[in-house]
Amino acid sequence: MRWQALLFDLDGTLVDTAPDLAGAVQDLARERDLPVPAFADLRSVASHGAPGLLGTGFGIAVDDPRYSALRLDFLRLYRARAHRDSVLFPGIAEILEQLRSRRLPWAVVTNKSAELAQEVLEHLALPYPPAVVVGGDTTAEAKPSPVPVRYALDRLGIDHPHALFLGDDRRDIQAAHAAGIPAWAAAWGYWQSSDPPTDWGAEAIINDSEQLLSRLLTN
Repeated sequence: MRWQALLFDLDGTLVDTAPDLAGAVQDLARERDLPVPAFADLRSVASHGAPGLLGTGFGIAVDDPRYSALRLDFLRLYRARAHRDSVLFPGIAEILEQLRSRRLPWAVVTNKSAELAQEVLEHLALPYPPAVVVGGDTTAEAKPSPVPVRYALDRLGIDHPHALFLGDDRRDIQAAHAAGIPAWAAAWGYWQSSDPPTDWGAEAIINDSEQLLSRLLTN
């Protein structure tokens, strides 16, 4: 393995958080006596955070005067779920074990707030913790800006060409490339058919964790 570090997106790449994210939106709909949106519709936008989830669930945009209050209620309900149904994607634990055996650090770079990202990670049975967690509020800019990726690399002490980013959203690929590192698309994540991974310009498209491990070990 030629990489010196791996950077992971969180939602839809490292962790299947859609059950709790979508569940909080559905809880919010029930609380407000609104039609409950379908899980399948919400899952596809789970990587887009509150704007994507609330926009899909309720047809409300971030510039709508009602958005701020709706977002606060969504976050309250999301925290109340205690991430009870969020789990590592199949095979990710084994990937992390391989990294540990090779003494390679890994990091999380997400647009979820750092606080919520830490909460999710603390509820998981991780083989070993990430060396760095960069949230959407850790730096002045979030993905697709390269700033959070560069921040993670600086904290890791890794030269940029020797790190790899894995993500399930176009913004992950854009952020990694702008920061000067390659990026692979996690096709098991929360992308939409209107914007498939084949259009993102990633160096590789990975369909499952078995393929990910194979590619990592041969690169």
